[in-house]
Amino acid sequence: MKVVIVGGGIGGLTLALMLHARGIAATVYEQSSEIREVGVGINTLPHAIKELAGLDLLPALDAVAIRTRELIYMNRFGQTVWREPRGLHAGAPVPQFSIHRGRLQGVIRDAVIERLGPHALRCGRRLQGFMQDEGGVTGYFADSRRGESGETARADVLIAADGIHSTVRGHYFPNQGSPRWNGVQMWRGACDWPSFLDGESMIIAGGMAGKLVLYPIAAGSKPGTRLTNWVVNIRTGDPAKPPPKEAWSKPGRLEDVLPYARRFTVPGVDILALIQASPGFWDYPMCDRDPLPRWTHGRVTLLGDAAHPMYPVGSNGASQAILDARCLADALVRAEHPRQALAAYEAERLPATAEIVAMNRVGGPERVIDAIEELAPNGFDDVERVMSYARREAIVKSYAGKAAFAPEQLAKRR
Repeated sequence: MKVVIVGGGIGGLTLALMLHARGIAATVYEQSSEIREVGVGINTLPHAIKELAGLDLLPALDAVAIRTRELIYMNRFGQTVWREPRGLHAGAPVPQFSIHRGRLQGVIRDAVIERLGPHALRCGRRLQGFMQDEGGVTGYFADSRRGESGETARADVLIAADGIHSTVRGHYFPNQGSPRWNGVQMWRGACDWPSFLDGESMIIAGGMAGKLVLYPIAAGSKPGTRLTNWVVNIRTGDPAKPPPKEAWSKPGRLEDVLPYARRFTVPGVDILALIQASPGFWDYPMCDRDPLPRWTHGRVTLLGDAAHPMYPVGSNGASQAILDARCLADALVRAEHPRQALAAYEAERLPATAEIVAMNRVGGPERVIDAIEELAPNGFDDVERVMSYARREAIVKSYAGKAAFAPEQLAKRR
């Protein structure tokens, strides 16, 4: 069996490794001229890390990431709403990692090149079209560096892991329109900064209308420091008027973000100074897409953000792409026919991810902050008098169960 993977992001590269581990040949086609380690921080949850650990990537991840010890939810005044241990400290069999997205992608990319060979990763190749027949699927790729025809690839299946603006998704759903914007703009950056708390904890302050996120993603340049990721999310616009595609991921400006950053207080962290010290940061709209009725069309299916782009809530975007890769690789090994495998993969993963997309739209586990801020908009003396521990726990834990990273679920996973 041969598999063509369109897109060299975290999902596509992980799928290539998963397939190789099961004896299935795969080639990844990436339109960028090279896979560079760009981006900012993300969290990768234990259910996904367990899959990467199964690919023997844990030592490489430990070398470039932080094992997350604790997650703390606060209101915008810096008062604690909820706190819980994470990863190994919560009883999971593997860590939760806070990591630079580009470094995570780089770890997986390097493993693909080492294990599958350099020719398994074809950069500078943009998908122009594809055609199916009874025997397989043929993809046609242009040389995106030279603007001319590149190469033709023949395989048993074609997997589109080409992101929220997926060419393949757009082919099958030409009237889907622009990504769905919730009116929230995100400014995201990272900077060497003195450690806060224990140097391994994550803070989320404020609800969906206005939120600050802080967590370390790597060791700093000198003792007592961490490469610290920060995010400011503010509802600034009309969801009915999403920004155009060219406005995505543009350099941020201090004059835009600092007035919003002043809304937040976090004990022990000078937020304004952190943002001002950052060498550069980025401005993104918070977008997703409505769940699809189907991902699979014969020998072609979708994976990761091409299938289920979701709001960055609950640390689940990259994690769910990794779970997709595991499920699809297993299905291709078990099935008697590739079409059967793709159908089984879709049947398992489409409803599960559609539910997470819906939960993220109302705040996921972080909606506990919204609930507290609604009841106590000016802060509180005792959070227990605002909402009981049991009610707060129910909000947070129900999301972990739906997203499949509750401790008891991790213990059962193969």
